[in-house]
Amino acid sequence: MRDKSCLFEIHAARDGMSEKERRVADFIIATPIDAVHPSIEELAEKIGVSESTLFRFVRKLGYEGYQQFRIALATETIRPTARFYDSFVEGADGEAAVSVVFKTAITALEMTMKILDRGALEKAADLLVGARSVLYLGLGGSAFVAQDAYHKLLRTGLCGSAPLDFHLQLMAASQARPEDVAILVSNTGANKDAVAVADELRRSGVPTIAITTYPRTPLAKLSTVLLISASPSSRYTSEAFSARLAQLAIVDALYVEVMERLGERGVASLEKMRGAIARRRT
Repeated sequence: MRDKSCLFEIHAARDGMSEKERRVADFIIATPIDAVHPSIEELAEKIGVSESTLFRFVRKLGYEGYQQFRIALATETIRPTARFYDSFVEGADGEAAVSVVFKTAITALEMTMKILDRGALEKAADLLVGARSVLYLGLGGSAFVAQDAYHKLLRTGLCGSAPLDFHLQLMAASQARPEDVAILVSNTGANKDAVAVADELRRSGVPTIAITTYPRTPLAKLSTVLLISASPSSRYTSEAFSARLAQLAIVDALYVEVMERLGERGVASLEKMRGAIARRRT
């Protein structure tokens, strides 16, 4: 079935749909590019239907879930040059490609700086400073951001761990306590495994600081503090290179906020770490 055009499938199935499902079909047929970008919650609200209606719609077309449908639609409607990177990369000119990469990264950083909730950042720092232990969690590409957060905040003297394996993350979440804090990174905020970890943290009563790109996702709903990164990318791409850079900048900002709160205690921890590393240099 996947050999067929996604839009063709919608046209072919439209007559057998309910009134609300036909409303979804008409919206996508008229403006397919506008249906690629939003999350299922955002698209449902934009069309004026429920999320369950949208889910039934994609299942009726033969897709297992909304994300699978969105990728199929994007593959058909997004130009190929936007599929392997966040933005359009036209032509084979190496210099032009370099320019696109750097401009996209700069735009993501500028956008994130404008939208970043300073109050949320301060609340996140307060939670971290008062935590017994910190969990740093992320899967796939988001794992690198989580590992960077662990690397940065470890020098402040905050104890914690950063398991990479999903099952280890789930185990750690189940054993965490309310006096702990978790930093959970997920670009889409809709990854089933990331949401499962967040749900387990909620069951354990652990405050969660979510670093993500989209504010209306299952992960966002489960988080205690939400730190949003911006990205000028095509939103169906799970890699989101520019969003990752923006999230790394958020981690750096969080590190500075934590160090300011720790004062001399943080400086002492930092110098102790530097001394340990310096002794290994020749």
